[in-house]
Amino acid sequence: MSDNYSYNYLFIAIFTAVAILFPLLPIVLAHFVTPKKPSPIKNATYECGMETKGETWVQFRVQYYLFALLFVIFDIETIFVYPWAVAFNKLGLFAFVEMIVFLGILALGWAYAWKKGVLEWI
Repeated sequence: MSDNYSYNYLFIAIFTAVAILFPLLPIVLAHFVTPKKPSPIKNATYECGMETKGETWVQFRVQYYLFALLFVIFDIETIFVYPWAVAFNKLGLFAFVEMIVFLGILALGWAYAWKKGVLEWI
């Protein structure tokens, strides 16, 4: 029994090593393989393929960030609601109540954001 237990952890260790090495190996390999020929043109700052003119530092209003954050939250909500709606007939009353609670929490967050004026552009 003890050997079988250790054998299961061996698979977890191999999986973890592969999960770490798989993204790191191409990055390290690219570092050694790519040619390094720096030049002023390659090191120049550009914006959309054109040289910048004037001040390049632009501060965005925080409302843009908050609006994008709300979009991501409700986009993730769609990811949770869609499978639930597809399997609605197979799920019981408990799943229905859980989805109502989930949507209620999101509605409270949306109402809070609305009350704080996050959804106002100007």
